Amino acid sequence: MPSPCVDTDVHPLDDPAYVARCRAELEVSGALVIRGFFTRDAVARVLAECAPREADAFYATSTHNVYLTPADSDLPADHPFNRQIASSKGLIADDQIPADSPLRAVYDDEVFRTFLGTVLGVDQVHPYADSLSSINVHFAAAGQELGWHFDNSSFAVTALFQAPEAGGRFEYVADVRDADAGEMAFERVEAVLNGDLPVQTLDFAPGDLVMFRGRNALHRVTPTEGSVTRVLVVFAFNDQPGVGLSDSALTTFYGRTS
Repeated sequence: MPSPCVDTDVHPLDDPAYVARCRAELEVSGALVIRGFFTRDAVARVLAECAPREADAFYATSTHNVYLTPADSDLPADHPFNRQIASSKGLIADDQIPADSPLRAVYDDEVFRTFLGTVLGVDQVHPYADSLSSINVHFAAAGQELGWHFDNSSFAVTALFQAPEAGGRFEYVADVRDADAGEMAFERVEAVLNGDLPVQTLDFAPGDLVMFRGRNALHRVTPTEGSVTRVLVVFAFNDQPGVGLSDSALTTFYGRTS
């Protein structure tokens, strides 16, 4: 049975017709917003357990290029490959999520995992092999943002649990590159960074589940405005078992390896 944290009256995750509609929408647009996925009670419980942990989060401010790779000294500093983008956030890791959390109940639910796999077009989805990466709660207080970037993974699954007073908009430009073909798309990347291409906004509210294919779509989250912290949960899966982050990546993201 699906987790009781999910509004299955509206979102029957084991109904083939419903699953097919979700998959078709994701395939066409590269993004799927499932509105009201979590029940109101589940949203309230998640906020009650996470909000007091904001001060315990690991905070990091960094600069990076849109490819999330080291700079290339053979290229000019203002080349699209080397242009530095600012990101800042705080997060708590999987091992800080309570065992009885609605987040864990949904993440571990086999109906949910089967639903994700079918919608995403992968045989199975698997948790991370390390102890930190599977479920993360991201906090973005006033002025914090996620700069323009491409994802390294083929898909992302997130849910918003608290919206800020203003800002915190998810903006993207679809089909900037074809990563599988090895495209770097320098001209289009530069046009986005210069504000010369129109951007789309993906609108979602607390309790909504979002699937997004960000490997070829350049995307960002604009700075949070106001006194209310944006709270977003990332459900991180892999399409192969036994995948975990390296110690260096764990240190970068979480400030520790275990």
